[in-house]
Amino acid sequence: MTYEIEIGRGKRGRRAYSLDDIAIVPNRRTRDPKDVSVSWQIDAYKFDIPVIAAPMDSAMSPETAIALGRLGGLGVLDLEGLWTRYEDPQSVLDEISALAGETASPAVTRRMQDLYQAPIQPELITSRLAEIRASGVTVAGSLTPQRTQEHYKTVLAAGVDIFVIRGTTVSAEHVSKNHEPLNLKQFIYELDVPVIVGGAAGYTPALHLMRTGAAGVLVGFGGGATTTTRRALGIHSPMASAISDVAAARRDYLDESGGRYVHVIADGGMGASGDIVKAVAMGADAVMLGSALARAEEAPGKGWHWGQEAHHLELPRGDRVNVGTVGPLEEVLFGPGHHTNGTSNLIGALRRSMATTGYSDLKEFQRVDVVVSPYLG
Repeated sequence: MTYEIEIGRGKRGRRAYSLDDIAIVPNRRTRDPKDVSVSWQIDAYKFDIPVIAAPMDSAMSPETAIALGRLGGLGVLDLEGLWTRYEDPQSVLDEISALAGETASPAVTRRMQDLYQAPIQPELITSRLAEIRASGVTVAGSLTPQRTQEHYKTVLAAGVDIFVIRGTTVSAEHVSKNHEPLNLKQFIYELDVPVIVGGAAGYTPALHLMRTGAAGVLVGFGGGATTTTRRALGIHSPMASAISDVAAARRDYLDESGGRYVHVIADGGMGASGDIVKAVAMGADAVMLGSALARAEEAPGKGWHWGQEAHHLELPRGDRVNVGTVGPLEEVLFGPGHHTNGTSNLIGALRRSMATTGYSDLKEFQRVDVVVSPYLG
């Protein structure tokens, strides 16, 4: 059996599906939502909810990372963002939020590129992570593969619990004629903390990342609401198929390694509760959220949302977008919801969907029946 279709006489391609293309099918039983568990554990760290905050300045500050941690999730601070470039980044955040211009305005992009030119200060990495640690929540910070070698010792010395290496596309084998690339397998082996790495959007690259010793693999390219990677680079991987492919790699690696379980974390394109539900149904153990958390009143972006791609110096491929404000972070996660579009009470929606289909925990829910049902409305 082949899943490829003929695009033209000289090219064939596999049909892939986005989260919008699938729907969940109720099972023979239902449950009380109060009987459903949405807890999640990676390595020695257990969380009440399967939510990781995307390391994006518009969604996460040390303060919001602490708030999310106290609500049962995991906040990840961007250690290459404004919080490690400026002693007091509030005026910079205010300026970005107040920039006049359309979503794809070159003037907005140029000003953001200028603001992110300030150098990263190692002492600020230390102080920001120390602030989170002092609160008693799990500490997580993120670097891109390009900056990991330069700053990881500072990050580890600051006492990070979980280390995230996040890029548009991260591979276990990066080839370069100009510099010595990061050897992920050796790097992860030498660390004493669990590492989450990605993005990966297919079976083979995910399997290779799992073989490096990573505790979790990020699926997707991140920045779903803000990225223009598909338009700028022509690269895109529909999330439903990507999650399913990486979940298959997790299953095969579990057999290959003799029982080592690597967590699959969906990253990007999950701005509404239904997307989160379907990501877990396709095989994700947890989700990394950006725009969904950027809508909280506590979010640094004040209703504006952007990622690292938006201020790339040479080839920006992301926009600053207005996602609006829904309510306090607790309302965004746990309600009570006042919005009918899936932007509030995200965890309540996940619980109810699991209960409606008869599943009691996240691992069971990964076995739920789905159908291909493209949404055209």
